[in-house]
Amino acid sequence: MNHTHDDPDGGWRGLAEGLHGLRADPPATLRPAVLERVGLADAYVTVDGPAGPLLVAYNGRGISATAPGADEAGFAERFTARFRRPLRPADRPPARLVAQVERLLEPGRRGAPPRYDLRGTSAFEQAVLAKAQEIPRGQVRPYAWVAGELGQPAAVRAVGAALGRNPVPVLIPCHRVVGSDGRLTGYAWGVGYKRALLTAEGADPDELERLARRGTRFFGSDTTRIYCYPTCAHARRVTGPHLQRFRGAAEAAAAGYRPCLVCRPPALAG
Repeated sequence: MNHTHDDPDGGWRGLAEGLHGLRADPPATLRPAVLERVGLADAYVTVDGPAGPLLVAYNGRGISATAPGADEAGFAERFTARFRRPLRPADRPPARLVAQVERLLEPGRRGAPPRYDLRGTSAFEQAVLAKAQEIPRGQVRPYAWVAGELGQPAAVRAVGAALGRNPVPVLIPCHRVVGSDGRLTGYAWGVGYKRALLTAEGADPDELERLARRGTRFFGSDTTRIYCYPTCAHARRVTGPHLQRFRGAAEAAAAGYRPCLVCRPPALAG
């Protein structure tokens, strides 16, 4: 039976597996587009990002990496060193992929999210990256929130390491994860870039830093008796006279407040 005709994706996968089995490096005579289709090489395109031009690498399995547009000269070299695959500028980027990326980056637009090629990342790292994608645009959550959501509250440092290895920054929004005290901690592309991304999404990095310095971790409403992370959409609706500030979940609980079911702050940790 000719599986290539009956199942095109299965045929390409079979070709890819066969090539991997034959030799460590694919034959130089194979067309780059074929290698990209089966995930043995990648191409990249430049799109308009929220903080400037964004380089987006992809192959037949999905989007594999991103980089700031100003770093095009070193992108291919670093990509090949990390993933052991060649990278080249796209001749004709897939219109569907470009449209998906644009929808993901533009506020208010909806549509099917792009696929990601996360080969080389562990199951834990993929779980961390999936959780980061749940954080809404313009909002932030601490590393401890990600760890808690994954049922591993002690894995805060491991979460930070996983986010630091995110191969697809911006599209997978690790910039929306901050220190447990709310500070804008390290980012692979620099804290300045992280601030620019958050600003473009409608967050206020200066206010986030001020809250961190004051020790304010949660906002509460004295009308609903609910506490939230400060950037939660519900917290933003609380007017001045009704806004309460808490240094921790224990303080909020002692005052008779319960955690928001939307942003899901911790219920027991102080």
